[in-house]
Amino acid sequence: MKAYLLLLPLLFSFGHLCAVAADLPGPPQAVQLEPPKESGKTLRKPDVVELIRLDSTIRLDIRYATENNFMKRRMYDTARAFLQRPAAEAVVRIHRKLKNLGVGLLIFDAYRPWSVTRQFWEETPPSQRAFVADPKLGSRHNRGCAVDLSLYDLRTGREIQMPSAFDEFTSRASPKYAGGTSEQRKWRDLLRSAMEAGGFSVDPGEWWHFDYRDWRLYPVMDVPL
Repeated sequence: MKAYLLLLPLLFSFGHLCAVAADLPGPPQAVQLEPPKESGKTLRKPDVVELIRLDSTIRLDIRYATENNFMKRRMYDTARAFLQRPAAEAVVRIHRKLKNLGVGLLIFDAYRPWSVTRQFWEETPPSQRAFVADPKLGSRHNRGCAVDLSLYDLRTGREIQMPSAFDEFTSRASPKYAGGTSEQRKWRDLLRSAMEAGGFSVDPGEWWHFDYRDWRLYPVMDVPL
């Protein structure tokens, strides 16, 4: 496992599309076996770093290393968070600015192997696939340029309540959802403004999901966690 993580900045693979599922109701039996091939692009060499090695006060709650996620099982062997270096450094800067307000960043997910994205897609009902990435394209998580996160109270250490839970597949997950309490919306909007000021953009359907501005410049990776 340690060897895999040390090689993360160097390892990534491209492949061809294969085993496309028939257009039948319900989850497909197979989508493809390898990450998408990206031809005609000049991509940066991955330079993946671990978030807490840059700032140990960033808190982790890596849900896919537990059974507390929408898949109801462990998807990662280790509870660690990695991002491409520019994205990771931006997250650290945001975290340190937020400390002035008595809160810090709580990370649910960061780099995600492409094979995990494929499993999400294959096992998610078609009616809810707006909440998961299509493996034919690869996700920003697969490129090490997306982060799922929330806020925690520096004084108590407790997660701050938002209008919805992480990975809640409902309208409450929208960053524009008008329900919930005014306090919940205040913290959600604060998180968004801080992340956007730091070079990220929020996913239109998930208040917790943010993409780094340079995500297109990095390849899809499938190095296991």
